[in-house]
Amino acid sequence: MTLTGRAPDQQFYDKVALVDTSDVTGTARRAGNSRLVEWGARLGYAVSGLLHLLIGWIALRVAWGGGGSTADQSGALGTLAAEPGGKLVLWVAVVGFALLAVWQLTEAVTGAHGAKGSDRIKSASKFVLYAVLAWTALKFASGGGSSSKQQSVDFTAKLMQHSGGRLLVALLGIVIIAVGAYHIYKGWARKFLQDLQEHPGTWATRAGRIGYVAKGIALGVVGVLFVLAAVHKQPGKATGLDGALRTLRSGPFGSWLLSVVALGIAAYGIYCFARSRYTKV
Repeated sequence: MTLTGRAPDQQFYDKVALVDTSDVTGTARRAGNSRLVEWGARLGYAVSGLLHLLIGWIALRVAWGGGGSTADQSGALGTLAAEPGGKLVLWVAVVGFALLAVWQLTEAVTGAHGAKGSDRIKSASKFVLYAVLAWTALKFASGGGSSSKQQSVDFTAKLMQHSGGRLLVALLGIVIIAVGAYHIYKGWARKFLQDLQEHPGTWATRAGRIGYVAKGIALGVVGVLFVLAAVHKQPGKATGLDGALRTLRSGPFGSWLLSVVALGIAAYGIYCFARSRYTKV
């Protein structure tokens, strides 16, 4: 026993209990308010806009039987890697997505801008999303890279090997469908304007409205494919965004329908450029 009458282990736990959790929040708030993270987040949104423009272009080519690239993030990053000066753009994408991920993490920790509990959850999920995009861009910038479509299939196959895996895949599909439905609502009701510090103008608003609805439709199809993969025990059906867009093409008036969605995804890219300027950071 020590002079204080407490065992060493108890003293250790007492010190841990005295750690002020506000220090973590304060550190996150300072990081979120730094110029570097602010401009990095804006850069990340701009890079996201570029990728959505490329995905829209690839999807438009798929709609009319042209192009061999996958209509998803990996296809867009691969297209950049193949262009002169593309590697430089990819390194810029790495920085932008990484700092955008950091900013989303600070939002999740601090609950800035009047965020509620659900907003913190969304920020945490976006942190994961942008961290994955930063890692994917890094692989392409380093001369590697892999297909998002194949990664989706492999992930589904591994998940379905475990007990209850099919149920988890089905639930994941339902969640993605719900996210897609929210995108449609957010676009149609112009709720995305709440993410901005001021009105971006008529054309940016129209682009955002069309873009969110188009992304919502695409995500809804992605979710349906996950559910079908679970129901039919065929992980190969969970082919991600590229598979969803190609599914649209295979239906009635498929080329025209996919063309509309492709232009909508490109419109979302245009909105992302406006968001990079007007977003609340």
